[in-house]
Amino acid sequence: MDGIKRYLRFVRPYKWQIGATIIIGLIKFGIPLILPLLLKHIIDDIIQGSGSLDDKTTELVTIMVGAIFIFAVLRPPIEYYRQYFAQSISNRVLYDLRKAIFDHLQRLSLRYYSNTRTGEVISRTINDVEQTKDFVVTGLMNVWLDTATVFIAIAVMFSMSGKLTCIALLVLPVYAVAVKYFFGRLRQLTKARSQALASMQAYLHERIQGISVTRSFALEEYEKEQFKGKNGEFLTKALSHTSWTARTFASVNTLTDLGPLIVIGFAAYQVLHGHLTLGTMVAFVGYMDSLYNPLRRLVNSSTTLTQSFASMDRVFELLDEPYEIVNRPVCVEKEQMHGAISFRDVSFRYNPKDPDVLRNISLLIEPGEKVALVGLSGGGKSSLVGLLPRFYDVTEGKITIDGIDVRDYDLKNLRSHIGIVMQDNILFSDTIRSNILYGRPEATEKEIIEAAKAAHAHEFITELPDGYNTIVGERGVKLSGGQRQRVAIARVFLKNPSLLILDEATSALDLENEKYIQEALDILAKDRTTLIIAHRLSTITHVDKIVYLQDGEIKEVGTHEELMERHSFYYNLYHIQKVEYIEQ
Repeated sequence: MDGIKRYLRFVRPYKWQIGATIIIGLIKFGIPLILPLLLKHIIDDIIQGSGSLDDKTTELVTIMVGAIFIFAVLRPPIEYYRQYFAQSISNRVLYDLRKAIFDHLQRLSLRYYSNTRTGEVISRTINDVEQTKDFVVTGLMNVWLDTATVFIAIAVMFSMSGKLTCIALLVLPVYAVAVKYFFGRLRQLTKARSQALASMQAYLHERIQGISVTRSFALEEYEKEQFKGKNGEFLTKALSHTSWTARTFASVNTLTDLGPLIVIGFAAYQVLHGHLTLGTMVAFVGYMDSLYNPLRRLVNSSTTLTQSFASMDRVFELLDEPYEIVNRPVCVEKEQMHGAISFRDVSFRYNPKDPDVLRNISLLIEPGEKVALVGLSGGGKSSLVGLLPRFYDVTEGKITIDGIDVRDYDLKNLRSHIGIVMQDNILFSDTIRSNILYGRPEATEKEIIEAAKAAHAHEFITELPDGYNTIVGERGVKLSGGQRQRVAIARVFLKNPSLLILDEATSALDLENEKYIQEALDILAKDRTTLIIAHRLSTITHVDKIVYLQDGEIKEVGTHEELMERHSFYYNLYHIQKVEYIEQ
């Protein structure tokens, strides 16, 4: 019930439109209720009634012309607008809900994404949200219309024969008990089926992204078997759900079929003994359809709503994920940062039960300094720089920029002053122009081109068939590694940040591309505080300060010359790389 209350907050803005749609629906469902009464009048008053043949014929023609006008002229636009408004409202609700989810996803921490499969998130945002649409169309409109139709039919039936109506309603208590019994279990099975579907979708998403790995290891047959298992798990859940649904419909439809049979037998007996007219019997049986057809639709609606409720639960589970990185009540915003950075006794772990990946880090960086972080893989370099833009918060200690704790800055303002170039930069499946504009969406065409030129990207972009309008494909797959890197650097040039983080930005490139990109990075880093995570030590011998990290601790700090004179960690790593380079 809590999920329904929360969902209704998205529905509430459209309450008047829903009310109007229900009124139109009542007219639409009310029109067919004329038919049994019309049939009764034709049988009892025209066919079996007194009067001349001409008078009867005239009355029959008049009635039929009026009926045809109602059903052929009035009903079609009513049906159209009921369907249009119902679908329009439900789609607007889904639009608002997906908008809220996407906003929520933007604010979740990287820890959430590292612990949650992408396909699972996509399934909840697309599939489960779509399933909740039935709650609007069915739960808030059709159910009420069918319920109203049932009560109207009962009222008309009572006006014709109280005895027959009581007999017709005999099966309703049993019907209500059956619905309650079957649909409690059905909701659990529906949720389990949805979870299995999301799990299969998450698996499929990962394998499609990693198809090149599968091909390189020639594991296509192995992956077929793995997917067969995931698919089979979903099939098992789906068949359990299908079996219970079939059992539900078999039981409920049996009950709704018994009612009309009992009524037909009793009504025929009444006609034979002269207690009921033939027209009344025919009309009453007609209203039995108006009573039991809505009841059958209500069973269908219950099945549909069960899926919607299960999907609601999954959607709100996602929306209930807490925000780890949030603004403090009073935040600091700065138009420009000088770039003085201080790490004071910083320790950090990714999860509460995990060991620290950084321990007692203390480091001072002056404005405009170029500082390189070096060391073996797993030493904590990327973890350290990830704390600056608050991708994560420190476990212990404090980080300040220009003397202000990073947690005191407005989060958006803080990140707007930090530019990041990574080893594997993400490009979106859009044009090159749009990917560069990601650095500053309001930038002009001239500024885009200037940024591309500064990143040594303009030349290769203009040689492409569509130039800046070239679609780069998912993750920039249509560009080479060096081209992707230059577009990413152009994006940061356009952003023009106060602080710069270069996370192994050239380590995966060939020497020619590395030369171009290193030149662009040198221009980008000019007069900015820059943190460089370096793989090739030969590229950072010119920096102001080198920090050697190992096992989450700072082992030594100094210039290239100072560290070489110490003959310690940095010295050993530098000579190992030098030997490896000579051997190559």
